[in-house]
Amino acid sequence: MPVTPAHDFPSDLLAGQEELHQIRSVLLALLKRLPWSVEPLDGFSDTGGWRKVERPASPGWSRDEQAEVEELRSRERELAVFVTCHKYWEQVTGPDAVAARAALKHAHEKPATPSPPSH
Repeated sequence: MPVTPAHDFPSDLLAGQEELHQIRSVLLALLKRLPWSVEPLDGFSDTGGWRKVERPASPGWSRDEQAEVEELRSRERELAVFVTCHKYWEQVTGPDAVAARAALKHAHEKPATPSPPSH
């Protein structure tokens, strides 16, 4: 859902939203790559519940990994507050505000280019 011309977002708001997307992407990739537990823990297997849960032993995260996650989370919070509380939102109310916030989340997406006609 690319942004519609009805939304004339300020450049700093667009930049903040784009950086927020990037930070969240980097953080998600990092969390997927790290062990499941921050602290070293033994693995476990629980087959008695309604679904089987198994985890291998976790070596935990290094201090550098913990610092990197905290830095990314801190920047994510800063950007989320910036985007959410931007002065632009003072001029948009009601259902228009909901639509505009949804459009902003997709403003970084390029509109799909139509495929050339086949002959």
